[in-house]
Amino acid sequence: MKTFWSIFRIAVIAVISLYLIEKLSGVAEGEWAIIQHPVLILVWLGIALFMTAIEVSIASLRRLLFHTLSDEAKVKYLAAEEIRNEKFTGRFKKLYHRLVDSKPVEKEGEILLDHDYDGIKELDNNLPPWWLYGFYISILFAIIYMLRFHVFDGKQQDEEYQMEMAKAALEIEEYKKNAKDLVDASTVVVLTDPADLNTGKSVFETTCAACHRADGGGGIGPNLTDDYWIMGGDIRDIFTVISEGGRPGKGMIAWKNDLSPLQIAQTASYITTLYGTNPADAKDPEGELYVKDGDSGEQATDTETIDSAESESVSEVEQ
Repeated sequence: MKTFWSIFRIAVIAVISLYLIEKLSGVAEGEWAIIQHPVLILVWLGIALFMTAIEVSIASLRRLLFHTLSDEAKVKYLAAEEIRNEKFTGRFKKLYHRLVDSKPVEKEGEILLDHDYDGIKELDNNLPPWWLYGFYISILFAIIYMLRFHVFDGKQQDEEYQMEMAKAALEIEEYKKNAKDLVDASTVVVLTDPADLNTGKSVFETTCAACHRADGGGGIGPNLTDDYWIMGGDIRDIFTVISEGGRPGKGMIAWKNDLSPLQIAQTASYITTLYGTNPADAKDPEGELYVKDGDSGEQATDTETIDSAESESVSEVEQ
C-alpha cells in the first residue's frame, strides 16, 4: 500500500509540475512548451527524479527504523498496519457493494429462480444502482431538453453557433482596431499621429530615398509629389506596392519580408504627406492622373495619361 501511495504522489507532482511549466513558459496557447523548448523536458524530469529520490529515501528510512524495533514492537507495528490497510480497502469495498448491490456468493441461494437450462441457473439480482440512477438521470435530462428546445422554443445549436460566430467577428474587428500591426491592404487607413509619421519618415529615408530622393521628387523611381501614379495613389495602393513590390521585372522589390505591416502603413501614410510639396528638380510625371474624391481617397476617373519614354523605364521603386 505504501508503494502505491508513493507512486501516486510522484505522478501527481509530475502532472502539477508539467502544468506549471506549460503555464509559466509564455508559449502561445495550443503549443507545448516542452516541444518548443526541449530543455524544459530536463527540468520536468529533474523534478520527477527529485520526488522519486525523496520517496525512496523515506521508504529506506522507514525500513531502517523498523529493523531497530524489538520483535514485540515489530509485531504490534505490523498488526497496526494491517488494520489500517483493511480499513482503507474496506471503504472501497463498501462503496463498490453499494454501487452494484450484488449478493455474496454464499447467499445466492436466496435469489435463485426455478429456471434451469441444461444446468444453467438464473439469479434474480437487482439492477445495479449506478446503472439505475444513470437511467433516471437520462430520463430527467430528456424531459428538460424537450421542454427547453421543443416547448419553450430554445435556441437550436445552429442558431447558437451563428450567434457565437457573429460575436467572435465583432471581437476580432475590435481587436484589429487596437492592433495596428494586423493591418493589411484591405484595412489600412492614413495614419495621422505624429509618432507614426515620424517612424514612416525614418523608414522612407532609410529604404526609399535612394530611389525616390529624400524629398520624394524621384530619381530612379518616380516622383511621389505630383498627381500622377503608375499603380494608383490611394493609401491602399501605396501599401500594396510597398508590401508586394511594383510591376514584375520593372518595379521596386517587395518589402513585406523586411518591414512589418505597421511600418509599411506608417511609410505609406508619410508618402501621402509629400503630395504637392513641389521639390526642386522633381522628376517628370509618370503614370495616370489620380484625383482624390474629397477626403475619401478614392480614385476618380482617369482623365489624362502621361505617355513618355520615362514611364516605360525600368525603375527600382514605383508608386
